[in-house]
Amino acid sequence: MTRWVLGAVGVAFGLWGVFLLLPQDLPAIGLWLLAGPVVHDALVAPLVGGIGLLVGRGLPRPWRGPVAAAAVLTGVLGLLAVPLLWRPFAGPANPGLLDRPYWAGLLAAVGLVWATALVVGAVRHVSRPRPGG
Repeated sequence: MTRWVLGAVGVAFGLWGVFLLLPQDLPAIGLWLLAGPVVHDALVAPLVGGIGLLVGRGLPRPWRGPVAAAAVLTGVLGLLAVPLLWRPFAGPANPGLLDRPYWAGLLAAVGLVWATALVVGAVRHVSRPRPGG
C-alpha cells in the first residue's frame, strides 16, 4: 500500500512539473536537456577515459592514484561550474548571483587539486620501498 501511495505522489509531482514546464520556451528546454548528455558523451567521457588509459599505462605506480583522483575532481569541478560560467552569455541574470569571479575560483580550486596530487604523488614516490634497498 505504501508503494502505491508514494508512486501516486511521485506521479502527481511529475505531472505538476510538466504543467509548470508547458508555458516555458520548449526548444530552449529541450536543448538544455539534450546538451548535457551530448557534451558528456562526446567530450567528457572520452577525455576521462583517455586520461585513465594514460594514467594506467604511462605513470609510475605511486603517481597513478593521485593523478586519477585529480582528473576526476577536475571534471567534477568543471561540470559544477558550467552553469555559473555559461550564464553571462545566456542573457540577463540575477545581478546578485554573478558578482563573483567564478573563473578565478574554478582555476584556484583546480590548481589546489593538482597541487595536492603533486604533493601526494611526490610523497608516495619518495617513501616507496626500493628493491634491494
